[in-house]
Amino acid sequence: MSPRKNRRAVRPPSGGAGGAWSQETEDGPDGEWIVRSIAGANATKPYRCPGCDQEIPPGVGHVVAWPADGRGDADDRRHWHRPCWQARTRRGPRIQRSRNAPRY
Repeated sequence: MSPRKNRRAVRPPSGGAGGAWSQETEDGPDGEWIVRSIAGANATKPYRCPGCDQEIPPGVGHVVAWPADGRGDADDRRHWHRPCWQARTRRGPRIQRSRNAPRY
């Protein structure tokens, strides 16, 4: 028998737009960000977290963040693990590797 999965029902925010997410503006030392929390039930595609460079598999809750300066479009949105987003100011800048670069 498989273990029981306890999942809470996610209800869309009242306001009529539909969708099961919450969005807020967050001010940090790296600027002002719009942060949207994505429930695991609504995460249907894999994404690459810019904080740890690991994949966020489908079904895992995470956050989507983009700059709140008004210039942000869909290309500026980044999907983060929740702990990676919270630790972004404590980490040093990561060197961006090309897709085929060695990992050593």
